[in-house]
Amino acid sequence: LTQMGRLKSVARATLEGVESFIDTAVSPRWNPLYQLGALGWFFFWIVVVSGIYLYIFFDTGVTQAYESVEQLTHAQWFAGGVMRSFHRYASDALLVVMMLHLLREFVLDRLHGVRWFGWFTGVPLIWLVFACGITGYWVVWDKLAQYVALGTTEWLDTLPLFGEPIARNFLHDTTLSGRFFTLLVFIHIAVPLVLLFLMWLHIQRLSRPRVNPPRGLAIGMLTTLLALSLAHPALSQGPADLSTVPGRLGLDWFYLGYLPLQDRFGGGPLWVGTLLGTLLLLAAPWLPPGRKPAVAEVDLGNCNGCGRCVADCPYSAVELGPRTDGAPFLQQAVVRADNCVGCGLCVGACPTATPFRRTTELVPGVDLPATPVSALREQLLEATARLAGESRMVLFRCEHGVANDSLSSGNVAVLTLPCVGMLPPAFIDLAITRRHADGVFLTGCRAGDCHERHGIAWTEQRIQGVRDPYLRARVPRNRIDWYWAGIDRHDALHRRIEAFAARLRELGPYRASGPSASATPAVERRG
Repeated sequence: LTQMGRLKSVARATLEGVESFIDTAVSPRWNPLYQLGALGWFFFWIVVVSGIYLYIFFDTGVTQAYESVEQLTHAQWFAGGVMRSFHRYASDALLVVMMLHLLREFVLDRLHGVRWFGWFTGVPLIWLVFACGITGYWVVWDKLAQYVALGTTEWLDTLPLFGEPIARNFLHDTTLSGRFFTLLVFIHIAVPLVLLFLMWLHIQRLSRPRVNPPRGLAIGMLTTLLALSLAHPALSQGPADLSTVPGRLGLDWFYLGYLPLQDRFGGGPLWVGTLLGTLLLLAAPWLPPGRKPAVAEVDLGNCNGCGRCVADCPYSAVELGPRTDGAPFLQQAVVRADNCVGCGLCVGACPTATPFRRTTELVPGVDLPATPVSALREQLLEATARLAGESRMVLFRCEHGVANDSLSSGNVAVLTLPCVGMLPPAFIDLAITRRHADGVFLTGCRAGDCHERHGIAWTEQRIQGVRDPYLRARVPRNRIDWYWAGIDRHDALHRRIEAFAARLRELGPYRASGPSASATPAVERRG
């Protein structure tokens, strides 16, 4: 491993340890670290709604700006005051979840290859969110706003962009006019519109993007914001007075931490550090480690244009197009190589990816050339032929989970996939009903946070018979188990495998007339 790879491994182990703790406390479904993108949208809309309410009562005059905010805050504290606090704290929360989202995607290495688009379009969002927050402090025009205005304009004056220093506008109250606040409010409204467009663009290469957090999590966040707004309401810090220098101020370190840095190091070094950091973030998808994904390929001889691969692709990398080979079907699958990450979920969705085919070559309608279904069948047959004992099992794992060498044993055959969602349900059928193994176990990423977004969900739904292609009813579900362990639940995974092996010993060898496939599945969704 490279040094960066080692650091990422340590960071991922630490991250998953924290996530495991939160999973235990609130369940994976409500774990906010799995919902950072959706929470970003959630807090953005809170900021928008509260901002519209505040704008209704805001006056853009030099002295009226401060007075209107004070009137709103105190005269109608039960509405305007709460809305102001919501606006402030939701803005802070938006910045926090955005930065956590960026850090988490970097640690989990979700930025290389075709994922560059989401990362690259996400970096400008940082600048826009900061611009929204900073201008928001200006419009209040209290002592903190005075400090922000002077510090920010002095920082901007460091760049040779303006004919004369714009900080001169804040030397005395007579140099300001209501037109300045009108312009400032316009900027404060226009920037979020650009931000909304880029947020929309940011998710365009994702199918079924999560833009709404689970209802329970959303209610919890709203309750937290309300409690914070009532316990510690957002207040002004006295009217601005350009004839005096602000003394002790309460600083919002989320948005305004750059000002003490400028006071300490100067505007030039701060610009250098900021621009270099931005360029480094923009270039991160093309820096090592990285690998080129094995793009899925369509075989028209086995594709009837059913559209299952289109429905299951997490990245909108497969679409239906007009037939090109003269076959009696209206459409065919078409892979958009620029969007494909090589996860294989389209293969798991293809009804022709069945290992029971023997009279013809096993070539499904869509396949991964680096991990073809035909090779997976041969691996399955070879690995199960070496199994011994009373609880023989096949363990399918994704490459982002617990290491392979820690799972193999005399009665466990381990097969690794790019994503567990690549596994066609018919492989489970083959392993059990043809007695190659007594049971099948699945593991991979953490519950609620599949590396390929939908791999875990689609796999569970196919086995449970609610997503096509279904696992056939003849396969007894009590011979199937799964545990979504990630990399930090190593011990819990081994305990789960041992418990499954004990259950297989009790069931004995598979018989066609054995337990009904309608029996309650011996799986738990929590992982």
